[in-house]
Amino acid sequence: QVQLVESGGGLVQPGGSLRLSCAASAGSKFSIRAMGWYRQTPGKQREFVATINWSGTYYADSVKGRFTLSRDNAKNTVYLQMNSLKPEDTAVYYCNRGEYWGQGTLVTVSE
Repeated sequence: QVQLVESGGGLVQPGGSLRLSCAASAGSKFSIRAMGWYRQTPGKQREFVATINWSGTYYADSVKGRFTLSRDNAKNTVYLQMNSLKPEDTAVYYCNRGEYWGQGTLVTVSE
């Protein structure tokens, strides 16, 4: 069983920044696993945001150039740096590894 714990969500004004973190449970062979972020708003399907694996880092077109995904293998943690946030980025953000999901962290972009 792998546990994923997200943090870093909150309220930010348009144009602002937030950094989300996702810590994976120890011993989960973190360094060799693909990790990703998804987001979901009420009434919509969960959508892909970004993923990092052995071949590189990939982003949804809607966040490309604004969001940066990185990982710290020593800390079993991935980070999603979100810059130039827009109201349409408002969602619950979920960390993912294969079949495992975190509990989600809410990001609200509003005046």
